[in-house]
Amino acid sequence: MSRRCELTGVGPMVGHNVSHSNIKTKRRFMPNLVSTTVQSEALGQSFSLRITNAALRTLDFKGGLDPVLLKARDEVLSPRALKIKRQVKAKLAEQAA
Repeated sequence: MSRRCELTGVGPMVGHNVSHSNIKTKRRFMPNLVSTTVQSEALGQSFSLRITNAALRTLDFKGGLDPVLLKARDEVLSPRALKIKRQVKAKLAEQAA
């Protein structure tokens, strides 16, 4: 399973542990991933996604899954999130017509 957020695309970063004697050893900073179920208002169903804690806070701030997906770039979304985004766009276009 990939250690990558499905909404923001955040993955592991690389850095150094620096000792008191200034010796640098490689380390990885892992994203804080949580498996959560989020609700889509447009589709009326819930989806299980593996997202970072920061993305979860963004969902609360922006007002749910639909606004976040519609503003997100396709390159950063996972294939599952991209599929949900297409469904949301189609449903909103259907409601507008």
